Amino acid sequence: MAFDEGLVQRIHDVFAGAPDVVAKKMFGGVAFMVGGRMACGVIRNDLLVRVGRDAYEETLALPHVRQMDFTGRPMRGFVLVDAEGVAEDGDLEAWVGRGVETAASLPPG
Repeated sequence: MAFDEGLVQRIHDVFAGAPDVVAKKMFGGVAFMVGGRMACGVIRNDLLVRVGRDAYEETLALPHVRQMDFTGRPMRGFVLVDAEGVAEDGDLEAWVGRGVETAASLPPG
């Protein structure tokens, strides 16, 4: 399964110089781990963002956002943002920041 390598590079650019960030191939795409916890990633042409269970329903109501669903069951706490939703660098930075904030709020893994 192919993924948007340009989007992956843009995320690398957002994280430039940030400590404790690791990119790993997962889900047929790339996941960005911050402090050992997945914050965001790229699946096909979409940005995967960890938003947490508390913000999940509210986030689904935003433009360009849909459920993350690989197995017929949505993965609550994670959403996909389509390419149009991250076309601007500021939008991408905001979504990545949301994922980082959510990952940082989790207990140590």
